[in-house]
Formats: sequence, structure tokens, C-alpha cells
Amino acid sequence: MELAGQVGRRLRELRAERGWSLSELARRSAIGKGTLSELEGGRRNPTLETLYALTTALGVPLSTVLTPAAARAGISGGAVDAVLVERFEDAAAVTEVYRVRIRAGTSQESAAHAPGTEEHLLVLGGTARVGAASAPQEVGPGGHGAWPADVPHLYSAPDGDVEAVLTVRYPAPRA
Repeated sequence: MELAGQVGRRLRELRAERGWSLSELARRSAIGKGTLSELEGGRRNPTLETLYALTTALGVPLSTVLTPAAARAGISGGAVDAVLVERFEDAAAVTEVYRVRIRAGTSQESAAHAPGTEEHLLVLGGTARVGAASAPQEVGPGGHGAWPADVPHLYSAPDGDVEAVLTVRYPAPRA
């Protein structure tokens, strides 16, 4: 659980920087207070969906809570396994690059991220159904899909595993 402990410590630091109680972060993220307490204490491994809910509430990109060891180990959600490959930050945005696998026969809806966030998926193998939940698109090998990630969006692999590269671009917060 050492990776869980590192992620939990980072979540606790970010919450403390904002002066928020455990209850306040739980309310803003719609994650149960008990779950949040276990995450911060390193007693529970977070899912991809949980981390996105927390980082969105905290107003930071997902990679902000991933230590180098956690990034290499990867994180998983209901349908997606992701390994952070690169994080690039400049004055305009934070861009994260993930190597992802969408597991065969699964589907995962991701909640809206921070305003202005965009996602791009380059499919290496398989056929993915991805994009805004209201208008998903099919993307096959060698294809590219892009969508606003500040609305609910989904990832699905209806016919077999999908191997892909996912880029998530978060605009820099306005001062």
C-alpha cells in the first residue's frame, strides 16, 4: 500500500493548502468522507474515477497527485488502465500523456473535468467508443478522437481490448 500512501499524502497536502476540512473535500468531490479518510491514510487504493473526482474538486490535473512511483505503477478505473508517460507544463496549460488500455467489453463514464479541459485519443489497436457521453465516436486503429472533457465522457471497448495513447490538456488557471 506504499503507493496508496504516497497518493494519500499528496491529497492531504493539497486539501490542507486550501484550508479545507475532510468534510469540505468530500462534499466538493462527492466522495464519501470515510473513503477519503482511508485514501489520505494510505489504507485504500484509489480508482481512476475517484482520483479524477478529487483532483477536479481540488482544481488540479490528475498528475498532480501521482508521485513518480505511482505514475509508473499506473491507475485503473472501471474500464481503463492508465500509466502516466509524460507531464508537460507551461504558462498556457498542463498536458498529460497516458498509455491506456480500455478492457474488452467494458465501459466507463468519466465525470466532467475542469472547464476547458480537452482529451485526445490515438488508437494503436482495437476499436474504441469514446468522447462526450452525449455523442461518442468510434475510433479504430491509427485513428484519432478528440472531445471536450469538461462534460461527462466515456470510454468503451465493445469488441476487444483497445490499446491507445491518451492526451489530457488542462488550461492553466486564470489568476
